[in-house]
Amino acid sequence: MAQGLPPDGAGPAPRPLSSRALFALVYTTSVSSVYFALGVVADRALGLTPVVFLVAGLFFALSAMTYVEGAALHRERGGSSVFARYAFNELVSFVAGWAILLDYAILVAVTAFTTTNYMAEFWSPLGSGLPEVLVAIAIIVAVAIWNVAGVTIRQLQQQVVVAAADIGVQVVVIVLGLFLIVEPGVVLDSIELGATPSNSDVVFALTIATIAFTGLEAAASLAGESRASRRELKRLVGPGVASIVLVYVGIAVVAVNALPVTEGASAFTTRDIEAPLLGIADSFDPNWLSDTLQALVALSAVTALVAASNGAMLGTSRLAYALATNRQIPSRLGRLHPRFGTPYVLIALAALIAAVLTIPADLDFLVGIYAFGALLAFTIAHLAIVVLRFREPDRSRPYRVPLNVRVRGRDVPLPAVLGALLSGAGWVTVVILHGGARYVGLAWLLGGIVLYVVYRRIDGNPLLRRVMVPERALRHERDQEEFGSILVPIFGNALDDDIVQTAGRLAGTVRDDLDEEGATIEAIWVFEVPMALPIDARLPEAQVRRAQEALRRAKAVGEEYEGVQVQTAMIRARRAGQGIVSEAKRRGVEAIVLAAEEPSRVRGGALLGGSGGPLDNFVGEATKYVLRKAECRVILTAPAADQPNDAPR
Repeated sequence: MAQGLPPDGAGPAPRPLSSRALFALVYTTSVSSVYFALGVVADRALGLTPVVFLVAGLFFALSAMTYVEGAALHRERGGSSVFARYAFNELVSFVAGWAILLDYAILVAVTAFTTTNYMAEFWSPLGSGLPEVLVAIAIIVAVAIWNVAGVTIRQLQQQVVVAAADIGVQVVVIVLGLFLIVEPGVVLDSIELGATPSNSDVVFALTIATIAFTGLEAAASLAGESRASRRELKRLVGPGVASIVLVYVGIAVVAVNALPVTEGASAFTTRDIEAPLLGIADSFDPNWLSDTLQALVALSAVTALVAASNGAMLGTSRLAYALATNRQIPSRLGRLHPRFGTPYVLIALAALIAAVLTIPADLDFLVGIYAFGALLAFTIAHLAIVVLRFREPDRSRPYRVPLNVRVRGRDVPLPAVLGALLSGAGWVTVVILHGGARYVGLAWLLGGIVLYVVYRRIDGNPLLRRVMVPERALRHERDQEEFGSILVPIFGNALDDDIVQTAGRLAGTVRDDLDEEGATIEAIWVFEVPMALPIDARLPEAQVRRAQEALRRAKAVGEEYEGVQVQTAMIRARRAGQGIVSEAKRRGVEAIVLAAEEPSRVRGGALLGGSGGPLDNFVGEATKYVLRKAECRVILTAPAADQPNDAPR
């Protein structure tokens, strides 16, 4: 795992992930689902399958815009869980993350199981019975071991080749199918709206078509490791999404012609449902073309499905780390491997769940449960992007969802609103129409919430506020006071280095050989805006340059400590103390390291609770306010007797 970019993009990140690699991850995780989702959807939607995938593709486009804005806004691991954290609270964030964890496990199971059906093209016993289950489990174990050992950025970059080859094969099938198989009249004659297929089947097919979208979550979990520019992000949302939608719709058009509806029923056999593209390839004439396409499709499918399984497990790894460091799941579940620094416990649990899910070999059951988690997470993600337009209106957005309307002075993205309505309605539909989703999905969700509440209560942590622990807390039990996130106000004076060094000593840990970050220092510069001016008034250029230089210096000093990542930001407030307390609460930090103004009887720093104390008599107004109002620990660092200090009073 690689070190991520800081939220403001300041400073280079080592080994960044290219936009092409991000697209490859989305593509292999998303379009690979055509190898199995097509059969399940076509068995329900019949002749309307292309329409179902077109509508699902439009929803995919809405979701892609939401995820790109959210991931670019807060470059942290966790996807929709991160968006929900900043828009709502930790409980909603957990619900989104917990739902996606189930989806990742299901996706690993389904891709491994489907891989065996395509491998059966080369050796038929792999398509059924005990060999099918054993090979599927072996794939899951191999993917889990790979992720425990750690997937490197270079390996992710190599998925570009897999995605390109997969696109090539699918385009060949589509083009040949359009010329040799497609007869629009035959398909249209088979459709009788409301009867063939039934309305309930069409609605259910629409919801399970969302199986394609987990690629967005997996890519969002890598947002902090990407160097994608504003232009590249737009290309991901535009041509990137369009290519995925076109492949889905094109394959669906060929499928309903290759295996047409006869007397109100699909021609899909069990083999065609489990390996639909082999059924399409088998319908070509002459035989040599059919045999060649079947071999080509089988080889491409096996490669893409294994890559998709790995992408889902990679998403599990990133999300598990985020949930554990934010005290949303017990540290024992998020425990990191002593050598590789990966959350091996949760990876192993995900692999175990996936292995168990492969045994029934019931795709319809699995994709129904999958849709439950996916639609819930997408609903939360869309709502979060809308809410963040009000909560963080001035925060830099490298990408913004287009088509906005002004509401109470803020831009509200209509695509996100529409996406929230559609995904919310889809989630209710899945709960009503699919028994497995209703019982298994709700049981998983309820069990997760109980785990979260009990765990937070046992540790004495609040249910709705962010509580972080450093990476080293996931490697071993803490034996001394340590902090995973520290807020450090910077004032551009001689004491800045001292307070950053104090924070570095409290947060520092040793980076592992995968270059994973440890604790985080949040260095902020507070601009005090007089009441006579609007809060968003233009700032003098000289002050902005001074703040930027001070923050760059703080970043350089802080990151001299191994395992420390320094994130920088400039904020506005009417009073410095109020700004510091507000930002500490918003970011959910564990401690504030603050300069105590002269004159002070504090020497060498002191640890105080948020209520303040007798030291209030010896510090300025800003520090007094922070001591009295902060909800976390406050650590004061004072200058030597002969050292000047011009921090705000």
